[in-house]
Amino acid sequence: MVKSYLRYEARSVFGVIASPTGNAVFDHSGKLSITAALESVIVWDIKKGTQVARWSDGDNKAEVTRIARSPNGKDYAVGYADGSIRLFDLSNNTVNVVLSGHRGRVSALEFDSTGTVLASGARDTDIILWDVVGEVGLYRLRGHKDEVTGIAFVAGSTTAGSASALHASSAGYIVSSSKDTLVKLWDLRGRHCVQTLVTHRSEVWALAVSPDERLLVTGTSDMNLHVWMLDMAKLDSLASSDGKSEASARDWEAITEYGTIQRSSRDRVVDLGFHPSGLYLACLSADKQVEVFRSRQHAEIKKKMARRQKRHREKRGKDKVHGSDHDGSGDDNEAETATITAADELTSFKVVHTSAKPVSLDFNPTEADATALGRQGGMHVLIAQNNNSLHMWSVPVPPPGMTTKQANLSEPSLVSSVEMLGHRSEPRALAMSSDNELMASAANKSLRVWNAQTGSCVRTLECGTAICAAFLPGDQYIVVGTKEGNLELYDIPAATLVETFDAHEGSACWTIDVRPDHKGLVSGGADKCVKFWDFELVRDDPSGAVSRRRMTLEHVKTLKMSDDVLAVKCSPDSRLLAVALLDTTVKVFYADTLKFFLSLYGHKLPVVSLDISSDSTLLVTGSADKSVKLWGLDFGDCHRSILAHQEPVTAVRFVWGTHYFFSAGKDKLVQQWNGDNFQRIQRLEGCHGDVWALAVAKHGNFIVASSQDRSIRIWEKTEEPLFIEEERERELEEMYDRGLEESLDRPEPAADGAEEGDETQRAGKATMETLKAGERIMEALDIADEERRKWTAFEDQKRRMPQLNPAPPDTSPILQFERITAEAYVLRTVERVRAADLEDALLVLPFTHVLSLMAYVDHWACREWNTALTCRVLFFMLKTHQNQIVATRTMRAQLASIRTHLRAGVRAQRDHIGYNLAALQSLRADWEANATAEFFDEKDIQGILDAQLKKRKFTGLKA
Repeated sequence: MVKSYLRYEARSVFGVIASPTGNAVFDHSGKLSITAALESVIVWDIKKGTQVARWSDGDNKAEVTRIARSPNGKDYAVGYADGSIRLFDLSNNTVNVVLSGHRGRVSALEFDSTGTVLASGARDTDIILWDVVGEVGLYRLRGHKDEVTGIAFVAGSTTAGSASALHASSAGYIVSSSKDTLVKLWDLRGRHCVQTLVTHRSEVWALAVSPDERLLVTGTSDMNLHVWMLDMAKLDSLASSDGKSEASARDWEAITEYGTIQRSSRDRVVDLGFHPSGLYLACLSADKQVEVFRSRQHAEIKKKMARRQKRHREKRGKDKVHGSDHDGSGDDNEAETATITAADELTSFKVVHTSAKPVSLDFNPTEADATALGRQGGMHVLIAQNNNSLHMWSVPVPPPGMTTKQANLSEPSLVSSVEMLGHRSEPRALAMSSDNELMASAANKSLRVWNAQTGSCVRTLECGTAICAAFLPGDQYIVVGTKEGNLELYDIPAATLVETFDAHEGSACWTIDVRPDHKGLVSGGADKCVKFWDFELVRDDPSGAVSRRRMTLEHVKTLKMSDDVLAVKCSPDSRLLAVALLDTTVKVFYADTLKFFLSLYGHKLPVVSLDISSDSTLLVTGSADKSVKLWGLDFGDCHRSILAHQEPVTAVRFVWGTHYFFSAGKDKLVQQWNGDNFQRIQRLEGCHGDVWALAVAKHGNFIVASSQDRSIRIWEKTEEPLFIEEERERELEEMYDRGLEESLDRPEPAADGAEEGDETQRAGKATMETLKAGERIMEALDIADEERRKWTAFEDQKRRMPQLNPAPPDTSPILQFERITAEAYVLRTVERVRAADLEDALLVLPFTHVLSLMAYVDHWACREWNTALTCRVLFFMLKTHQNQIVATRTMRAQLASIRTHLRAGVRAQRDHIGYNLAALQSLRADWEANATAEFFDEKDIQGILDAQLKKRKFTGLKA
């Protein structure tokens, strides 16, 4: 009989506030923060520090790399490390659209002013424009040679006034920056690059365009910010002209250099952003500071230039007195002092010093009004840091009509932060309480106690550099071993440090294990000692009338070893003590007499973790040599050596009452094994960093793992049976699918009529979903063709031999279940394909199925079924298979029929849309007439009437 197991499924993830690979943005109200948290997106209430919602997709395992806010206030675009993009709705916290087109991590996302077009840049050097409403990719722009780091839309003065969702994808411009040191200006109407800036000498890490689209700022690795002027007149001239001569195109430059601004930081730029009011610019650097620049008003610039020219004239006067002005360069210097530069307009304002390296910044979108911002007294900046924290700072600004010196502003202040729900560094130790209700995680300078069921933080305590931790009997105390060699005892209910013990004389305390009799614990450290401690209850103040008894540790004995102690474990029957040493061996001693019993050797690198089964018969060791070994404690023989991980093993734990055990490694995996037959049962994925610690519930109801990505993950045992053979088959299928995706994921050749270096290409990407969708379409076509073939034969037989009265053929069971015709079944199958995957799914079809699909397209056009989808399918197939279709003479009659039917259907759709637009315009005119009140100035009206009376001439008539 085949043995079955129970499957473990991911239950919850907590401990992550903001991951360093993504950014954080305000919501439209400025009260919430949309923050990247590994593979999820968390919505935080910044002032309360609480989690409002968590966005995640069950099909996704990649990390979030970029988030962009839509102008409509409810949609947010989220880019992932695998190149996919998902659109989430803030109102219902669901995924609306999934877009796949990039072949690398998404590094830049930006919505246009209408919110209907999304531009994305990625590590694959491509820029893709997406139709958010149609849920499809429009086209792909190629020209950069390295990762795209920034994207900004520039509408232009001509297109800004007439911007609408109907023409948003074909109007305006895009500015993009890349690590290839280039900044490019793209024309969306012509779909090509019209200007390239080659001034930068290092990678361009960020760019920002001012809200009035006048200034462009780029940040690199040097100490200066590069400022450029955007010439709207030239952009409008390009949009209005159909083409330019080669000479004029060579001289045409819409982006001109304005100057540089010196930064106070020496590290590279991380992020740039203009305030919604356009008065301030924030520069995020990699050295824990955010520098804010202020844009001077026109009057301030004139005063500054007047002072500069005055100083220059005074200097020239002194030079003339001393006779030093002989070269005639005074006129040139006069012209230079009269020129406005970027340093004159943008000046350093305030510097925000953060506690860790910042990752991203965002301004409050509700502060666009400059007057209201001045009355408010400060602007709010949201900063995500790489130490798993989120801060909101208030930067004071001068009131309207006052300068910075007159206002006497204070320094920026921290308004609120989200820090308590996660560690600042990766948790290196985990401990589980005896009732499996509480869980402790220890990291550098912090110890946190969690509710294992809800994932909420119960206690937060300061500690040393924690390496190991354990709950003491009763679950009221926790002992932590630190890198400084101390044992720190904490009282959980009181949330206080009870006592600190110098256990290993300044050497690291690598391991702690509570003895099975619950009367003490064992610790091992880098001082080559295993120390035994007993639990004692003492009174704080014996002389007092009322004194509370508390726990303490008393050092009982010490076992000297030949090398550093990395791990210790007492057998559950209290008979043996296993000690792992730095010399790659494991020594086994009798626990009562500490006499030597066994020496286990075989690992090539030191053993970092070990555990003993509940029946005290098996010992499992995990080593840095990537292997796991199972040993018998009767004679010390090695039962099996397993190459368990692709990277060093960090933790091994047995499940109580069984010989099943879990192993964790630096390959980001947690795996379950059977210690009797040495087979892997299940592989648990999800961690995005090295797995440092592992804890298993008493009877294996759930397991907990802490990772380098600062997350704490819980997998829960379910009632779903698991068979090893099926699990291996599933893993092989996943491996085959990954290989197939890699073969599909290659740059596609140039289409017919397109050159190899064409800047514009199709935006789609072949994936397993598109391949499966194409197979479903082929299956539907086969079923429908067979059904039509049977009915055609039936009609022929009925026409040739009517006297036989043949019986109608049997309908396909699928069509009977759906209760639709063959043509409608094919249409429904095509409709069920995601809009973004339709074109790549149609590419899977061989030409024979394309000819079959054309017949159904003719039927859909005749019946006017989903005319928009019919047109999209038809146009894509004609464009893709043009040569084959033209060479097929039998297609002429069918194409003529499609043209006739489709024109009639499109004409009906056009009339229907025109009627609706006219009705909406009429309703809008009625609403404006009823809701708008006009006010007139009586003096102006009276003046007009008096002027009219003066113009009149009165003449008398004589009889």
